[in-house]
Amino acid sequence: MRSPSPVPAPVGDLAPGARQLARGVTATWWYTFSAVVFLELFLLFVWVLYVLAEPIDDIGALLVGIGGLVWWLSTMLLLADYRRRLDAESGIPWARIAGPLLVAVAFGVVAGVFADSLLLVAMPIVQSIVLLNWPRGVRYRVVLLLTAVMIVMAFIDGARGAAAAGPEVWGLSLYAVLIPSATVSSLWWWDVLVALDRARASEARLAATQERLRVATDVHDLQGHHLQVIALQLELAERLMARDPEAALEQLRLARGSVDDAMQGTRDLATRFRSIPLGDEVANARDLLQAAGLEVDATIAADADSAPSNALGPVIRETTTNVLRHGGGRRAALTLARVDSGWRFEIVNDAERPVPGDHTGSGLDGVRRRIAEAGGTLEIREDDAEFGVIVTVPARDTTSTDEEA
Repeated sequence: MRSPSPVPAPVGDLAPGARQLARGVTATWWYTFSAVVFLELFLLFVWVLYVLAEPIDDIGALLVGIGGLVWWLSTMLLLADYRRRLDAESGIPWARIAGPLLVAVAFGVVAGVFADSLLLVAMPIVQSIVLLNWPRGVRYRVVLLLTAVMIVMAFIDGARGAAAAGPEVWGLSLYAVLIPSATVSSLWWWDVLVALDRARASEARLAATQERLRVATDVHDLQGHHLQVIALQLELAERLMARDPEAALEQLRLARGSVDDAMQGTRDLATRFRSIPLGDEVANARDLLQAAGLEVDATIAADADSAPSNALGPVIRETTTNVLRHGGGRRAALTLARVDSGWRFEIVNDAERPVPGDHTGSGLDGVRRRIAEAGGTLEIREDDAEFGVIVTVPARDTTSTDEEA
């Protein structure tokens, strides 16, 4: 059986793109958890009704009911332990599972005695056993074996006359026999989802590692080449200093030029890795707003990657932060489209209690200056229900042109 894993990181510590996935995994677990405990509760309720129909005293029926509830609560502890497991670790966590297993045995014996049913003795014990963190491939063999044992006990009850031959009793026995298999089926779907989520996380980590290796390789190649050239030029200048000062001075000038080339190459490399296509910028903004709980409608032009990223990229990031900081609403709409005058970006969000002028500040002032330098226009639309920022820039990125010049 597998030992528990550490508690997953809080949703707030995850990257914006992963928060929604983490919430989906959590929601799926609660669906699985509620399905299993509902099956157990319904079976317990039917068995209590069956015991009450037998000629026993009220104390016996009360013991069966209270014991059943205690057993039902103990299975929740086993389910919680099942969620916090690690496939790589081994060992049986007896300190955690001993209590629920003892409760299952005690309830099975007490209820089986009062109901005169071997099947009722086995049912809570078998159900608790299948909830344990068995190694991969072992649980299914355990379930098949225990289900066969319960079938045998059901027929023994029928042969002993402890159970009536009516269809309602046989239906109850069939439900008790099948509930371990139904439980394992629900847990199997949860295991599949966890495996897919881990594969997604591993793929994301691998992509990030490959990107870091590529950056490291580019930096190494760039700086290694320039540093080697600078070292040779300085060594040559040192040798020429005594007999030919002019030639040594020329080598120093070349070394300084090599330093400038290295600095410019580093800046170009950083710029290349910082530049993100505008379509990805809008998609990232959509994911961030959705992770914050907003309903987002994003419209992105097919050729959005050709839009001026130097001008619109900071605008998209600043306005998205502005919505998260001051919006407080439930919906947002993002639009990046080509217009006659160039490119138009629009972000609109509702507000629960809009305050005139509350959205304006240093952030939008910086956006206004950047757009003015790019030759574009900034429009702010604010009313009682919505707040919008509309930016229009020429198709030619004047900021990028000036930097290249």
